[in-house]
Amino acid sequence: MANKDRNKTLLLELGKLPENNQCADCSAPDPDWVSYKLGVFVCLNCSGVHRNLSNISRVKSIRLDFWDDELVKFMKTNGNATGRATYEKAVPAFYYRPQQEDCAVLREQWIRAKYERMEFTGETKYPPLAYTTGFYEGMLWKKGKEKGQFQRRKFVLSEKEFTLAYFNKEDPSKGPKALISIKDVNVTFQPEKIGHAHGLQITYQKDSHTRSIFVYHESGEEIVNWFNAIRAARFAYLKTAYPTGSDKELRTRITRNYLKEGYMEKTGPMQKETFKKRWFILDSQDRKLLYFKSQLDAEELGVVFIGTDTNGYSVSECIPKRTRGNRWRCGVTVDTPDRQFVFMCEQEREQREWVEALRQVISKPMQPQDYTSKSHVTSIHTTGDS
Repeated sequence: MANKDRNKTLLLELGKLPENNQCADCSAPDPDWVSYKLGVFVCLNCSGVHRNLSNISRVKSIRLDFWDDELVKFMKTNGNATGRATYEKAVPAFYYRPQQEDCAVLREQWIRAKYERMEFTGETKYPPLAYTTGFYEGMLWKKGKEKGQFQRRKFVLSEKEFTLAYFNKEDPSKGPKALISIKDVNVTFQPEKIGHAHGLQITYQKDSHTRSIFVYHESGEEIVNWFNAIRAARFAYLKTAYPTGSDKELRTRITRNYLKEGYMEKTGPMQKETFKKRWFILDSQDRKLLYFKSQLDAEELGVVFIGTDTNGYSVSECIPKRTRGNRWRCGVTVDTPDRQFVFMCEQEREQREWVEALRQVISKPMQPQDYTSKSHVTSIHTTGDS
């Protein structure tokens, strides 16, 4: 008869081993669930996805469930390292591996791609996986200008041309509504902002401004395929632009999540102007603080370049002496060589988070490409907003 306490202790010890002390699927620390059919240790969130793959995976809690001797023996001879060697043998360099904080659709499709569709076992797939072909097309729901309604639009991605195009009509002979260079594209999941579990934000540069497209697809698999197809094209571009860069170095530049987003109030350069509520995005890779009238605007109102402390940039909490029109009371001051910016946050927690995030960028050394970026931003450029 199995010894319940002894087996639980053995499993807890197995889970503390370096190869098992992070979730096999999202790297969350100290996973206390196990897929005893796949032989991997997973976190609570990922275990929920495994439960929906009952023909492939079966999960139990290390602490709450009963474990017999045979299952414990099976886990001893398996574990996360063995699982990775089997199910992650050939993950493309560009493919995004979700982390603990990533949205549900990314984690679910990563788990399904690994264990259900067996996409990374190294076996040749035919037809080839859609995101690996260098050409991808299909229909996505895109937010339009009028009334913010989402409309079905055709998108075409070409790795060969390094372009992403979308069409207002399905007939491509009429030409694309926009032809976007992969050079400056970023893509990030934004389910809460867009209001859809599969919401995706695509940003790019046009006429020295940052433009945004908001899209979604009903299928989680399809939207994640689009995400990784764009990453594949970006990776191919980076390989040509930086031929001496290693895959590890280039991987960090394919796409990125923004360091911090949210509403703040801002005033003008004289700090006497009326405060206005604006949506802010801090892009740590490009060292830019962008602001928009609302979170789903297609183009930013202005942008502040964030340099280093040695170049005269700093950030601090503050209580402004003069305020006009502001509803919020928690101030953030950003000093640049050209101007002091004053922003107001609704809560002290948001104030601390913005200060911490901005200090993180300020403390990061400038790279050669950052000086090029700075030259395109004269500390701030506006389209009708101070």
